[in-house]
Amino acid sequence: MPSALVFFTELADAPSKAQRELLTLAASIGEPTVAVASEVSQATAEQLASYGVAKLLVAPANHASFLEHSLSVLEAAVKQSTADVVLVANDNFNREVAARIAVRVEGSIITDAINVSADLVVTKDELAGSYSAQAQATGGVLFVTLKPNSIEDAPQSAAAEVSINELATETSAAEKVRIVGTEEKVVSDRPKLTEARVVVAGGRGVNGDFGAVEQLADALGGAVGASRAATDAGWISHDAQIGQTGVTVSPQVFISAGISGAIQQKAGMQTSKCIIAINKDVDAPVFEIADFGIVGDLAKVLPQAAEEIRRRQA
Repeated sequence: MPSALVFFTELADAPSKAQRELLTLAASIGEPTVAVASEVSQATAEQLASYGVAKLLVAPANHASFLEHSLSVLEAAVKQSTADVVLVANDNFNREVAARIAVRVEGSIITDAINVSADLVVTKDELAGSYSAQAQATGGVLFVTLKPNSIEDAPQSAAAEVSINELATETSAAEKVRIVGTEEKVVSDRPKLTEARVVVAGGRGVNGDFGAVEQLADALGGAVGASRAATDAGWISHDAQIGQTGVTVSPQVFISAGISGAIQQKAGMQTSKCIIAINKDVDAPVFEIADFGIVGDLAKVLPQAAEEIRRRQA
C-alpha cells in the first residue's frame, strides 16, 4: 500500500474545506502523514486524527520567512516520511513549492488533479474541462496538486492517535524573500471563492454595480466572483477574478451574470457541475456551455431570483 504525505503551509483549529478534501484523499490512498510549516494546536491535531493521520510533522516558521521555509519543510518531510505521493493545494504558491521540491528530489508533479487512485493513477481535467485524462508517474516521488471541490469530505469513523514530531530543516543562510509588512484582509462571512459550492459571478454587464450579484450570492450562501473586465475596471477586488489569469473554480452551481463567456473566462469555470448564464445578448458565447440560460437584464433577473430564494427559505 502506498504512503501519502499532505503538506500545508499553515493549519487553523478548523481546517478549511479544501484542506479536509486533501486529508480525505490521503486517507483513501494509505495511512497519511501531515507536514505543516507552522505551529499546530492540540485542537488541530485532534481534527487531523479524525482523518486517520497517525504522524504529524511540524516546523514553526520565523514570522519574517516566506518561500524558503516552506521549501525546506516540504523537502525535509518528503525525505523523512519516504512517501510515495505528496498532496498539496492547487493554488499558485503551493504549485510552485511542490514543483521546486519535485525537481530537487528527482520526482514528478501533476497539477489540477481531481482524484488519485490507490495505485497512484491521477485523474485531471484538460483544456478547461473539455475532457478528462489519467496519468501515472514513471518514477520518483509523485507530487499532486488537488483542485478544490473534487473530493467529498469524509472523516473516518474511528480517530487515529497522532504522533507529533518536530521536523528538522536546513535553514538557508540568507533568505531570498522576507516578509517586511502585512495587511489584514477584510473579513467576509462568504465562503472562499475556490472552495464555494455556489459561485455568482458578474462581468461587464453589471456596469459597476455588484449589489445584485452579492445579494443573490448571500441568499444562496455562495461566493462572489468576477470577470477580468470587471476587476480591471476597479469594480471589485482582483481576488475575485475567475479565468485564465485569475482563479479556477469548480462549484456545484456557477451563475454567470453579464459575462460574455470569452475563452479566457471559460477556462476558470468550465468544470462547474451546473452553469446558469444570464445575459442580454442571445449570441453570448457563455450560452454554448450553460446548462440553463436566461436572456434578460441581470438588474431585473438577479433581484427577483434572490427574493424568491429568500421567500422559500423563510
